[in-house]
Amino acid sequence: MSKQGKLKIIPLGGLGEVGKNMTAYEFQNKILVVDAGIMFPSNDMIGIDYIVPDYEYLRGRAGNVIGIVITHGHEDHIGAIHHLLNDINAPLYATPLTLGLIEGKLARNNASAKADLNEVEAGGSIEIGPFKVEFFHVCHSIPDAVALGITTPAGLVVHMSDFKFDQTPVDGWPTDYAKLAEFSQRGVDVLLSDSTNAERPGWTPSEKVIGPAFDKVFAEAQGRVIVATFASLISRVQQVADAAAKHGRKMTFAGPSMVDNVKIARKLGYLEIPDEIIVPIDQALKMQDHKVAIMCTGSQGEPSSIVGRLAAGTNRQFDLKQGDTVVLSSHPIPGNEETISRTINRLLHRGAEVIYDAIAPVHVSGHASQEEQKLLINLVQPKHFIPIHGELRHLRRHAKLAVEVGVEEDNVMVVENGQIVVLAGGNLTLGERIPGGYVFVDGDSVGEIDFGVMREREKLARAGIFLIDISVDKLSGRLLHEPEIITRGFVSPEDAEELLPEVRKHIMDVVNNGGWESEKDIANAVRSYLYEETKRRPMVLVTLSRTR
Repeated sequence: MSKQGKLKIIPLGGLGEVGKNMTAYEFQNKILVVDAGIMFPSNDMIGIDYIVPDYEYLRGRAGNVIGIVITHGHEDHIGAIHHLLNDINAPLYATPLTLGLIEGKLARNNASAKADLNEVEAGGSIEIGPFKVEFFHVCHSIPDAVALGITTPAGLVVHMSDFKFDQTPVDGWPTDYAKLAEFSQRGVDVLLSDSTNAERPGWTPSEKVIGPAFDKVFAEAQGRVIVATFASLISRVQQVADAAAKHGRKMTFAGPSMVDNVKIARKLGYLEIPDEIIVPIDQALKMQDHKVAIMCTGSQGEPSSIVGRLAAGTNRQFDLKQGDTVVLSSHPIPGNEETISRTINRLLHRGAEVIYDAIAPVHVSGHASQEEQKLLINLVQPKHFIPIHGELRHLRRHAKLAVEVGVEEDNVMVVENGQIVVLAGGNLTLGERIPGGYVFVDGDSVGEIDFGVMREREKLARAGIFLIDISVDKLSGRLLHEPEIITRGFVSPEDAEELLPEVRKHIMDVVNNGGWESEKDIANAVRSYLYEETKRRPMVLVTLSRTR
C-alpha cells in the first residue's frame, strides 16, 4: 500500500519525565489526542498541586481536534482531562472502567456537563476522520488498560502506552499478543513504547506474587492494617480485599478518590468484593483493631494525603495507634524517594509497623522491564521506534535496547516534549519544535505560576524574607522616622533583637547620606550588609513613600 500524506506525531508530555502523558497525532490538520495526564511536583516545586502538559498547540487549533482517546485510568493519563475539555470540545473515547473514572473526575471538578464521552471495548475499533483506531488489551496495574493501533494514510503506528507482559494477571486477562503479531504482518511504520523500566533488567514480576505477601502481612499483624496505594490501582484493592476476607477482617476506604474509584469499579464489575466485607469508615474505627483493614491514598508520602497526615499526626478522621501495620503498596515515583523515606521514618516514630517494597513484595511494577520491551519489539517488528513515557535516561536506554534487537539505529528517534516527528513516504524525520514544558497548577491558578515564581518561593523557603518600610521627605530625601522592619524565616526572635537595630542604623546611614536613587539601591545595600553579618541571603523587599 502506498503511503500518502504526512502524519505529525506531537509529544506534549511524558517524554523526558515520568508523568503528564499526552501525545497528539495530526494528519491534514485533523488532530487525534492520546491521553491527558498530570505529573506530581518535585520537592522544590513549593506550593504546586500538580503539573499538566503545555498543550497550547492544541488550544490554538481547538477546532481541528476531532477526538481524544484515553488508554487507561491512572492519573498520569487522565488527571488533566477536565482542563483539556474546558478548552477543547471533542468526543472522548475510553474503555468502561477508564470512562467511569473519568466521569468521576469530571463530576468532582464540575466539568461533566458538556463532555461527549463514548465507551469502547478492547478488541474494538473506531474511525475518527483520517484515523482508524484499534483498541487492544494490555496488562498493567489497572484493569481495562488498552494500547492502540492507529492507521492513517501515511502508515500504521502502534502506541503502546503503559504495559507489561504478565502471564498470570490478577484479572486473568493477559496482553493481546495475537493483535501485536497481526500488526507485525501488516507492517508497523512506527512503534511508540513505554520506557519507565528501561533500566531494569529481566522481567517484571507478575501481580500474583503480591497475594502471598499480603497474606503474610495480614497473618502477622496484631492491630489494624492500613494499606496505602494509588486510588486508581484497582487490582491492588482486589488483592487486599481477598486477604481481608481470608483473615476475617472488615474492609473500609478512606479518602474521596479512593472511595469514588472503588464504588465505580464495583458497579462496573471490575472489583468482586462481597457487601458484607465492606463497612463505613466510622463503623470500622469503632471495631476491634485486629478485625479492620483500611485502604487509603498516600503511598508516595504526599503531605496532604491520608498517610502523609498520619505520619505528621494531623489526620482529622483517625490517628495512628501503637500496633498499626502500615503497608505502602507502590514504588517511589522518581524524585519522590526522599519524601517517602521521611514518611516511613515518621510512621515508625509514631509507633506503626511499616511494610514497603524494599522489605516485602507488597508491590510490583505495572511497567515492562528490559526483556519484555525487547520481546515487544521482536513481536511488532517496527520499521521505526520512538521510546516514550520516561526520563531522558530511560528513553536513551530503551533506544539502545531497540537497536540491540534489530531496529536500524537511524530509525530509532529519541525526542522530548515539543519535538514534532513527521512520518511521510515511509520515513521518519524531525519537524518543528513547539513549547512542551510544564504548566503549574496551584489551587485555581493554571499556568499563572512560572519558574521565576518557583525560584522566588525556593529562595523564600531557603533564606526567609526581610521587609523594610521607609518614609522620606520629598524635598530633602531624608528619613521622616526610623525604618520599620519585619522579617520572617530569617533569624530567630532572640537574634533579631540584636541584629535589627544594627540593620536599622545602617539603613538610616544609607538613606540620609543620599547615596541612593531608588528602593533597589537601598535593598542592595541591605542585602550586602546582611550577607556580611550572617553569610545568608534573604529576599529583601523595600517599600518607600515620599511625603512632606
